[in-house]
Amino acid sequence: MAHIFSWTTLINSDIFSVFEFFSKPENLEVITPPFLKFRIMSKLPIQMKLNTEIDYQLKLRKIPVKWKTLITEWDPPNSFQDKQLRGPYKLWIHTHKFEESSEGIKIFDNVEYEVPGWIFRGIIHKFVVLPDLKRIFTYREKIIKELLDNN
Repeated sequence: MAHIFSWTTLINSDIFSVFEFFSKPENLEVITPPFLKFRIMSKLPIQMKLNTEIDYQLKLRKIPVKWKTLITEWDPPNSFQDKQLRGPYKLWIHTHKFEESSEGIKIFDNVEYEVPGWIFRGIIHKFVVLPDLKRIFTYREKIIKELLDNN
């Protein structure tokens, strides 16, 4: 069963600067919490565009994981989407959307994912994956605001 995780971050910036920041994969290392020990394995710099593949390495609950994503949608400066080709989830599709509003730039993260674990999927989701996602996106929001918010 697939789950949806959504997160919205509001910052005072311009949409072009925000999209440029997110279109550089090396910035993912900057906004990822240290406990994940996240590293990009693909040769840098990477020019993100439709069909770009990116290899990562990280630790989930201290377990080493190799992760490969593919950019499946690319619509600068409005949105892009990455899909897991190889990694810990049965399904992982992350849509990044950027929208101008009277309050600033809204950054929408929408993740559709399916947890492995057969009959234990519900327990793994509730007690491991969902708490980790909340922790990761709370950290991301803090760092994004520190780096991009013009207040």
